[in-house]
Formats: sequence, C-alpha cells, structure tokens
Amino acid sequence: MNPWLATIAFFTGIAGLFYLNRDKSNRTSKALWLPVLWLWIVGSRPITTWLGMGSVSGDLNQAADGSPLDRLIFQIILALGIIVIIRRGNQIKKILWGNWPILFYFSFCLLSVTWSDFPDISFKRWVKSLGDLVMIIVIASDANPSGAVKRVLSRVGFVLLPISVLLMKYFDNLGRGYDPEGLPMITGVTTNKNSLGVITMVITLGVLWHAVSLFRNKDEPHRGRHLVAQGTLLAFGVTILLVANSATSLFCFILGAGLILATGLPVIRRRPARVHTLIFTLLLVSGVALLLGGGENAVHVLGRQTNFTGRTDIWRAVIPVAANPVLGTGFESFWLGPRLYLVWSQLSQYMHVNEAHNGYLEVYLNLGWIGVCLIALIFIKGYKDAVAAFRYDQMMGSLFLAYLVAAAFYSITEAGFRLLNPIWIFFLFAVVAAGSLASRARGAEVEAPAEPAILPEFSRIPLAVPAKR
Repeated sequence: MNPWLATIAFFTGIAGLFYLNRDKSNRTSKALWLPVLWLWIVGSRPITTWLGMGSVSGDLNQAADGSPLDRLIFQIILALGIIVIIRRGNQIKKILWGNWPILFYFSFCLLSVTWSDFPDISFKRWVKSLGDLVMIIVIASDANPSGAVKRVLSRVGFVLLPISVLLMKYFDNLGRGYDPEGLPMITGVTTNKNSLGVITMVITLGVLWHAVSLFRNKDEPHRGRHLVAQGTLLAFGVTILLVANSATSLFCFILGAGLILATGLPVIRRRPARVHTLIFTLLLVSGVALLLGGGENAVHVLGRQTNFTGRTDIWRAVIPVAANPVLGTGFESFWLGPRLYLVWSQLSQYMHVNEAHNGYLEVYLNLGWIGVCLIALIFIKGYKDAVAAFRYDQMMGSLFLAYLVAAAFYSITEAGFRLLNPIWIFFLFAVVAAGSLASRARGAEVEAPAEPAILPEFSRIPLAVPAKR
C-alpha cells in the first residue's frame, strides 16, 4: 500500500477507535488531557524531534534537558497540572499524606541536589520529575479514578500504538533504526526498541485489564463496541511487543498479564488473602530459577545472552565509580562529567551508555543506599495498599499489583526508576491510587453500622424463676 494511503487509513482507524470507545456515562474531568499529553510526549519523542528540529536518536538526557521549546511545553503542562491539583484542595492533602514514602523520596531527591557536581542540571531535572507525580495525582484524584485510568490508557494507546505500527511498516526512516552496534531495530514512535517496548508494555497491560473487566461486567454500558476498541488496541500492543525485540518488556507484560488473569480466578476472588501466596510463589519461582541456573535457559528463550546483552559488564564498570555509597552523587547526576567518560573507557566502543540498566543500581549511583531504602519503602507501602485495595475492589487491585510486579522485575535489567520513564510513572500511579483506594476502603469499614449480635439458641431459654413461698 502507498505510505500516504496507509497514513489516511490508519488515522481513519484511530478516529474510529475513539468513536467506538466513547462513553458519556463515564464522567471524568477534562483535566485528564494533561496526563494524556504528558504520556504522548514521554512515550514517544520530544516535540522538536517530531518537528524536525532535533535528533531522532535522542536519549533520556536529551528528553530530560531538551531544547528551550521542549522545556517550555513541559513547564506549561506541569503548571496547568499544579493548578488542577491546587483547586482540588483537601482531597490532594489526603492523597499526599497517605503516600508519605513518596514525599520522603522526592524530598531526599531535592536535598541531594546540594551535593551534586552539577546542581543546576540536577535541580532542573528534579523540577521536571515533579511532572510525573503531578500527572499521577491528577488521575488518582479524579472523581471517578477507575474511569479516569481507563480513559487515559485508551487515549494514549489509540494514538501511540497504531502510529508505531504505521511507522515501522511504511516509514522505515521514522519507525526503524540501528543500535550502536549497527544492528537494525524497530523504534515506532520512540527513539529505540527499549523505549518502544516499555510504553507498549504499560499501555497493553492496562488495556488487557480493561478488556477483562468488560468481559466480567456484562451490564457495562456500550460493552460490545468498547470490547471491539479495546480488543483492537490489545492486538496492536501484543504485535509490537512480539516484533520489537525488547525482551524485558515482553517478559514483564507476560508476568503482569498472568497476574491480572490469575487474580480473577474464583479460588483467589473468594479468598483475597490468597493473593499473598500468589505473589510469593511468583517471586519464589523466579528467584529459584535464577539461583539454580534456570535463569540462563530463560534468558536464551527470550533471545538474550547470558550476560544480559552486556548489562553485567556495565554493572561491573559503574560500581567502582560510585563516589558515595550512602548519599550517592546527587539526583540524576551520575551520568554527567568525568564519570561518564570513565565508565565508557571500561566498556566496548559500542557501549556509550547513559544508564546502569538496573533500576536499583541506578538509584544507588545517584542517591546511595538511602535512596534504595526509600524505593524499598515505597514498594512495601504500595504492596500493602494494593492488597487492601484488592479486597475492596478486585479489578482495580489486580491492576495495581500488576504494575508493581512489572516495575520490580523490569528494573532488574533496565533503569526503571527514572524521571520520564513510563514504567516509573505507572509504578507511582499504582502506589498513589492504591493508597487512595485502600484509605477509602478503611473509611467504609469504619462507617459501616455494626451488625446486631446473634445470640446462641440456648441463650433464649428463659431463666428459672424461684418459686414463691
């Protein structure tokens, strides 16, 4: 097909997906367009790149610092998001105090700017990282959080996933590229295969969750056409994950999808406490497989080398360069200045990396053991609230658990806990939204009227009355 005819067909199809997915009964705030715009940019390329004003081979540093126009766009969206959450008042205070580990983490990140070698750059990146949190709060504080996340996932997915397929099939110069070793890769709307894999993974996980909820809820308004829209989007997502050759994202999608489906089984739904067993089994099996050598076979099945495609070489190179194991080098400061070239000098000529390819190690390099402990604290709080939310709303709880588990495993081989990373955004969303839903569940339990006590049958036997003398 002629590329421009294909473009017309794809954009017509995108309009059709929006039309099929319309739902006036799902009342959500128009402010949701702010996180949608944020994710459109974060999940693809900087605006200047789309306008032909920047390099297509951008990386996180380019996205984080960007051109003046890119910075201005991010600042406008961030400012509008702050206005929205300020207008929501007391509700935002409850959300923030209910997620105190996240507040501690962002506060420590700001404090770490003071010992960074590049405090101006570090502070600018910290301000931009607030945008991730603000967009999450805009979604979680909506009057209809479940409808809000469905709407955001659909709006982001309807644009990014079909256009990725369009570019990689009909516009090779935009949708395909080459890695540092000269090997071809599929990039879609992003700048590399890993970026394409992670945005596709988080969107497709949410789409699967939405589709499962539609299957279970037969009384859902407009269920038929919504299933068509979500099913089409799911097909786009799975196709991209299979051809993008991003093994980590594919593995995490399988993991998260299995969790969403497993938590819907009657054996789990009737006894929500069994979700602990499910998660523990998942972690145990994965850990034992790695310790006993099964991980090597799993890596080969996913099409990777046993050194995780050079990641172990990176890990060995960066750890000795870490200057302060307790405090780190400062927020997003490790990959700046002489340290960057020192790491490069110890790696292959093709490995000009700007991340540790391990989320926990990345946090350690920038924020030290204190940062790692704060991330662990966020995980613990998030998991506790996600399980509590699962007891109250099993569908929403299953999504939160899926994103938490996906983020935990994704960050083993990728730097998942970084600003402007889709998995970081959806990980924070899971923690914040789970905390909000768990708080609501606890409030409902407190307000519920106490049930009248049921006396045993023998208590209804009249007591013997002494005989009159």
